[in-house]
Amino acid sequence: MGAVHVMWLRQIKRYWRSRARMIGMLGQPVLFLLALGFGLGPIFQAAGQGDFISFLSPGIVAMTVLFSAMFSGIEVIWDKQFGFLKETLVAPVSREKIMLGRTLGGATVAMAQGIIVLLITVLIGFRPTWALIIPALLFMFAIAFLFTSFGIAIASKLEDMQAFPLIMNFIIMPIFFLSGALFPLDNIPSILEIITRFNPLTYGVDGLRGALTGVSHLGFALDAGVIVALCAIVFMLGSYLFSKVEI
Repeated sequence: MGAVHVMWLRQIKRYWRSRARMIGMLGQPVLFLLALGFGLGPIFQAAGQGDFISFLSPGIVAMTVLFSAMFSGIEVIWDKQFGFLKETLVAPVSREKIMLGRTLGGATVAMAQGIIVLLITVLIGFRPTWALIIPALLFMFAIAFLFTSFGIAIASKLEDMQAFPLIMNFIIMPIFFLSGALFPLDNIPSILEIITRFNPLTYGVDGLRGALTGVSHLGFALDAGVIVALCAIVFMLGSYLFSKVEI
């Protein structure tokens, strides 16, 4: 497992040394929290739905993890262009281990960003259920692992670094907005309910919200089962595509 550890440690060091990246990734979540949380909070409360900050915070944490995880795939294209990926792939180590190390590293970075945002939500008034913080962290890591694998899988087939953010935005925004992160899944139109059920982030957001607030729409067991199964499937798909990268 030495190769896995090395690839994981490289991701962590790159993240720790890039303080601008750490701070920059917090801008959008904080904006969503302040603008939507306090802007729509009175409307949400007037409709009898309770405290909007408590509802919104798990979704914003999931959004942070999603964005950080998906964009970790751009490092694959970066390494392609600068030759580091070639040096890695010619090493006497299976590509599956390299993929696992990169995925774990990207997932750890994404989870760290999510934890920072979770602490920010506490500062602005969110009161999570601390007794279930371990399941919440596990859901955060599962979301990070799933979408890091997905981002690397897409990056494995791309050569243009400028195309990756465009494709990611085309994928990320529908996944985020149709996951129930910003609105309750109760009494939504049938077509929208079908779409959310096929959205993998829906189960991550619902499980995370259930762990942090005690309120789950789909059920804790279903959320955990689906997200774990998707992690395994997408990781195997990403490993296959990564193994086909030409050097």
